[in-house]
Amino acid sequence: MQIMSMTGFGSGKAEKDGYSVYAEIATVNRKQLEIRFSLPREFAAFENDMRKLLQSELSRGQVAVRMTRTVAGAESANINRERVAALIAAARTLGEEFKVNGELTMADVLTMPGVFEENAGENVSDDVKNLAMQALKEAAAALNRMRAAEGEALAAELAGRLDLLEELHKTLVPEAAGIEQAIKDRLLEKLANAALPVDVNDERFLKEVLYYADKADVTEELTRLTSHFAQFRSFLAGAEGGGRSMDFLVQEMFREITTLGNKAGSGAVAGVVVKFKTELEKIREQIQNVQ
Repeated sequence: MQIMSMTGFGSGKAEKDGYSVYAEIATVNRKQLEIRFSLPREFAAFENDMRKLLQSELSRGQVAVRMTRTVAGAESANINRERVAALIAAARTLGEEFKVNGELTMADVLTMPGVFEENAGENVSDDVKNLAMQALKEAAAALNRMRAAEGEALAAELAGRLDLLEELHKTLVPEAAGIEQAIKDRLLEKLANAALPVDVNDERFLKEVLYYADKADVTEELTRLTSHFAQFRSFLAGAEGGGRSMDFLVQEMFREITTLGNKAGSGAVAGVVVKFKTELEKIREQIQNVQ
C-alpha cells in the first residue's frame, strides 16, 4: 500500500440528458476521519451511500465534500419559480440594505434549498443518484492521484531523514562500547581526587565497575532502535500501518534515545542524542500528514 498524503483536492463531473452533477473533495490533516457534506437538498436521501464510498477510500483526515447540480432548460426540471423569484428579490433587497455589491448568478440560485421541487414526495430517481455517485467517484479518484503524488514526495523526504538517524546511530555504537572504560576512569578519578588510592585489580573495585557499567549498558536501546528503523522503512515501502503506526514508532524511538542518553551520561553521547531528537521531531511533524 502506497504512502498517501492526507492533504489533497479532487473534482468530478457526471451528466445525462441535460442534468449535470459536479463534485469537489478537499482534505486536510486530522487524526480521525471526519466527513462534511454540502449537498443539494435531493441528494440527502443517499448521503450515507456517499459517506460509505469515501470511508472506503480514506482512513483519516478532515474531508469537505461540495456537490452541485444544474439542469439544462428550466422547463424540463421541477423548478419552484416562486421560490426563485423570492430568493432573487431577497438578495437584491439585502444588497441595497447592507450596501453589499455583487450579482447573484443563476448558478448560485440553483444551489439554494427549495429551488428544485420534490417529485410529489417520491424518492429521487436512480438516474440522479447514479450521476451523483459517479461524480463523487471521479472526484475521489482525482483526490487520490494528488494524495499519492504528495505521498511519494513525503516518503522520499522521510527516507532521507531516516538515513540521517541511522548515521547518528552508527556514531553511538563505538561510544557505547567504551562506556565501561569511561566509568572505570571516572571512578578512579574521583578516588584520586579524594586521596583514596585503590588497586585497579581489587575484586571489590571491579565489582563496583561492573555494577555501574551494567546500569549504563545501552546495547538494548541501540538494538531496539535498529529494529525500529527497519520497521519504519517497511511502512515507507508500503506495509500496512500508515500514519498512526509511524507516529507510534517515532514515539518509541524518542523513548529509546532518551533512555540511552540518560544511561550514557557522557558529553559526546549527549551531543549525538540532541541531534537525533531534532531529526525525530522533524519526522514527527511530517508524518502528521500521512494517512
